[in-house]
Amino acid sequence: MKKIILIVAIFAFAVGAHAQRYAIVDTKYILAKLPEYTEAQKKLDQQSEQWQKEIDDKQEVLSKMYKDYEAEQVMLSDDLKKKREDEIFNREKEVRDLQRKRFGFEGDLFKKRQELVKPIQDKVYNAIQKIAVSRMYDFILDKSEGITVIFADPKLDKSEDVLKELGIK
Repeated sequence: MKKIILIVAIFAFAVGAHAQRYAIVDTKYILAKLPEYTEAQKKLDQQSEQWQKEIDDKQEVLSKMYKDYEAEQVMLSDDLKKKREDEIFNREKEVRDLQRKRFGFEGDLFKKRQELVKPIQDKVYNAIQKIAVSRMYDFILDKSEGITVIFADPKLDKSEDVLKELGIK
């Protein structure tokens, strides 16, 4: 709802101040047309599958350990039960930690994406910015994942005026 209000406000502002010009781009479409992006995405998918297989293999070993423990539990002494339970607990923790390391926030997949995809996204952003400046657009909106402002002319930023109005210098 807030996005819709923001979009309406931006368009109302743009229409009200008729001197302002805006354009819309679809970065998903643009990226899909770039062979280096497709290649980078393919590499990411392959690496992701490899890491997922590594986790699945460890999970399979853990499941076997747990099933073996369940089957043998009645025959084990309390000390052996405790030892096996601790071993299973430690393996579960290893699997969770590996999952977090590979796919968690700022994990290996995130870093790999930054390494492979971010330079391509920056290239697209720089091209958009160049077009915006050369054609004197005030706003460029990206429609690929909801409407977001991808470029705004800095002279239109009224943040300092708002701060003055609030008495903050």
